[in-house]
Amino acid sequence: MAGLTLSEKIFTRASKKEVRAGEFVMADIDRAMVHDITGPLAVKGFYEIAGEDAKVWDPEKIVILFDHQVPADSLAAAENHIMLRKFAKEQGILNYDIFEGVCHQVMPEKGHALPGDLIVGSDSHTCTYGALGAFSTGIGSTDMASVFATGKLWFMVPETLRLKAEGRLQRLVTSKDVVLRMIGDIGADGATYRACEFAGSAVSRMSVPERMTMTNMAIEMGGKAGLVDPDETTYRYIEERVERFNREIALHGDGDAVLDERMWEVSDLPPQVAVPHNVDHVVPAGDLAGTKIDQVFLGSCTNGRFEDLALAAEVMRGEPLARGVRMVVIPASRTEYMKALRGGLVETFMEAGATVESPCCGPCMGGSFGLLGDGEASLSTSNRNFQGRQGSPKARVYLSSPATAAAGAITGEINDPREI
Repeated sequence: MAGLTLSEKIFTRASKKEVRAGEFVMADIDRAMVHDITGPLAVKGFYEIAGEDAKVWDPEKIVILFDHQVPADSLAAAENHIMLRKFAKEQGILNYDIFEGVCHQVMPEKGHALPGDLIVGSDSHTCTYGALGAFSTGIGSTDMASVFATGKLWFMVPETLRLKAEGRLQRLVTSKDVVLRMIGDIGADGATYRACEFAGSAVSRMSVPERMTMTNMAIEMGGKAGLVDPDETTYRYIEERVERFNREIALHGDGDAVLDERMWEVSDLPPQVAVPHNVDHVVPAGDLAGTKIDQVFLGSCTNGRFEDLALAAEVMRGEPLARGVRMVVIPASRTEYMKALRGGLVETFMEAGATVESPCCGPCMGGSFGLLGDGEASLSTSNRNFQGRQGSPKARVYLSSPATAAAGAITGEINDPREI
């Protein structure tokens, strides 16, 4: 009989029986996460399911973070924060509150995502944690209420689509460009309910932050999860964050497992940009040369890590922002912000004329600040460019890598960063 994929092995462990793609299972959850937008509904649903005096199944396996509306930007947001603080205190749940940053950065960097884990979060980009070899997926707040009560959830074990990137990336071409190209070729629904497993020689050479960019965007091609089979790079990342980490808990896919596979040769891949208003409308950055922009957003759970900020600073080379362009820089977490601060990047961006904000989602979800007005265009390192996503429905959002965004910041238009 054929071997098992990484996803099948994770569900086999979580459901305590051997399972294969297409089967329905009731699986044990290793970790659950909610944030300030989705958490209140999950809490309300939990008490409706379990009763007013109920306790969650395991408070040590639940994490709460505030990142979408922080600091509170309305009375409603403040009330949601109060509700979640009270719930966390009463239940004994770890609550990072407003202090640590974007959930999808904080969860891995604080050691809450390990190889072989089955993780759920009430946010679609929970798939990010699969960069560490976990099966991590977004669920609705009602499903999360059930998880709070039981620690279990129904799943259909997904088929696996292996996305192989072979070759060596050119200078200023990044994992964001690779995953944008994949999404452009596969389409927004090309991997619906599949486990998107990123592999190949190019992925093997990527750091964990680079891999997180790719798994973060698995949902943009319809994927149920994004994964990278754990390797030495994975282990080093985790061992810096988790005491007494046991490598033997990691699971690996079998070489003879049944899966679909697609391959990209990326050695000659140019920087890519997703054009409004669809993430799968992807073209080479050079094809858009001269396209004027009003704002650059450098940050988000996709590209808000120190490595992303450092690359952008390298491209900008101390040049000021182009006249008429504003730039919003948001490190993905307090840890990444402090790295940027100690590395002189905050000063570099501010001297260029940018606004550097504390860690949060910011304009990514059209929340607190940095919104676009009618007719404006933004070049953004985030993960979605849907109409109205970052403000006015009459605005346009282009998605790119940090290098391409930085080139736009100092030229006032979209360009291939290798050519400025």
